[in-house]
Amino acid sequence: MHPPGADVVLVRHGDVNVKSTQVKRYMVGLLVEHLEALLADRSVPGEVDRRWNRLLVHTDEASVAEAAATAADAFGVVSASPARAVTPEREAIYEALAETARECYDGGSFAVDARRADKDLPFTSEDLAREGGDEIWAAVEDEFEPEVDLEDPDLTFGVEVREDAAYVYLEELDGPGGLPLGSQAPMVALISGGIDSPVAAYEVMCRGSPVVPVYVDLGEYGGVDHEARAMETVRSLAHYAPNFDMRVYRVPGGNAVERLVETMEEGRMLSLRRFFYRVAEEIAAEVDASGIVTGEALGQKSSQTAQNLGVTSRVTDIPIHRPLLTWDKQDIVARAREIETFTDSTIPAGCNRVAPDRAETNARLEPLLAAEPDDVLEYAVRAAANADRVEP
Repeated sequence: MHPPGADVVLVRHGDVNVKSTQVKRYMVGLLVEHLEALLADRSVPGEVDRRWNRLLVHTDEASVAEAAATAADAFGVVSASPARAVTPEREAIYEALAETARECYDGGSFAVDARRADKDLPFTSEDLAREGGDEIWAAVEDEFEPEVDLEDPDLTFGVEVREDAAYVYLEELDGPGGLPLGSQAPMVALISGGIDSPVAAYEVMCRGSPVVPVYVDLGEYGGVDHEARAMETVRSLAHYAPNFDMRVYRVPGGNAVERLVETMEEGRMLSLRRFFYRVAEEIAAEVDASGIVTGEALGQKSSQTAQNLGVTSRVTDIPIHRPLLTWDKQDIVARAREIETFTDSTIPAGCNRVAPDRAETNARLEPLLAAEPDDVLEYAVRAAANADRVEP
């Protein structure tokens, strides 16, 4: 919902504001580039106007809601509001509030949330809230009995007054927060096609790191649908990063899996994880990525106990980042639904016949290395070298 005549989106960023002047200028520039790319990719008309503590997207009233929703998908954005811009004067603000009330307020309680960035203006935020509320009341009292509730209103009229304009709005669409994409070094993201790994990739994207998706083809142990759902989840992630290369490194891993199945029983899944990590490390070196991202959560599976994570992580020399380490499964599922990767992640996959009958939950490195084929990490190096890069 937006005020009549709304033709601008008020875009707020958070963590960027605590940076030094030089870093903030750099990050806001990245945010502008990302937002412009999102608008263009979704064919939403809009011109991004860069301000110091706010971004504005100038558009038309027919597109303002879609522009606000697009802005709310940009990493680094805290919230976005479709708004009506007026001159920063009492009369213009009150007229916009009254017109908005007549158009959009049809009952229940209301409040006015007013903010004033320019302290030299001849009125305070409290003046705007009090007098603006009077104007709203007068605009609708002939139609129904309005009610003021400053604690939990049914409808909040927002007013933000800056140096050259005032903005009237009715909603704040939550953004992902975090930092602009590209402000941190890239990471290699192991994408399995399950629920967890795309959420983990999204979380590091939200902190500014572009991801290089890596999918390991398990051959006959994975199945056709396994790859299909992995590619679908990457397509969903790419929707949030149209100005970044989201092609997938597809790595042939069937031979390595077959080798492990033929030679190992106990600890097989842990050696498979070590194989995955070494593949990711090889690709990270190729693309100059600074770490590996996985969807592992502490204790969620037998291979993800604290002991087993400690053992398997020692196969690489670069960090393995686990954004979901302390998340409960229901929280991961909720985020997957929110970013629209859940449905793709639950496409029926091929039969997985890799897991042994007995799960190892308390592995030690030396016995694992003794049982593991001596050439499994050589398989990883060769597999990474033979990867092809495909559009998701």
